[in-house]
Amino acid sequence: MTIRIGILTLSDRSSRGERVDASGPALAHLVLAQNWSVIEQAILADDESTIRAALTAWADSGRFDVILTTGGTGFALRDVTPEATRAIIQRDAPGLAEAMRADSLKKTPHAMLSRGIAGIRGRTLIVNLPGSPKGAVENLQTILPVLPHAVQLLNDDPNSEASH
Repeated sequence: MTIRIGILTLSDRSSRGERVDASGPALAHLVLAQNWSVIEQAILADDESTIRAALTAWADSGRFDVILTTGGTGFALRDVTPEATRAIIQRDAPGLAEAMRADSLKKTPHAMLSRGIAGIRGRTLIVNLPGSPKGAVENLQTILPVLPHAVQLLNDDPNSEASH
């Protein structure tokens, strides 16, 4: 199964060109290693309304099965990714965020400071990942095994026999 992925890096400094985005490319590398497709990558500032607009446009476009965000999930005042995501999702997917935090907690107590969420808008799954390349990749690795099934469930025709 080919999964169509969008990767949205959320960082004031990277959006201004002051810091190279390392997390987006690290996530893209892992996605491509699964033989999935990276449909689009973008970098935005930590601005809640801008993030909401981008997530809405991407999710509603029908081009993406999964949107991965990286950055903006911590305690800093500018970290607003979970709030922007929560504002546009239609259904929560808390098990993904819980699994990522539980797995990360085995590696660092700082996992308790992650506020990332996951949810569904239409047929698109949106997952908030940490901003560090290591944290983003480790968290994605945690949920990789269930993503094909999640995407399949989101794309199943509710009127088909297989879904009953």
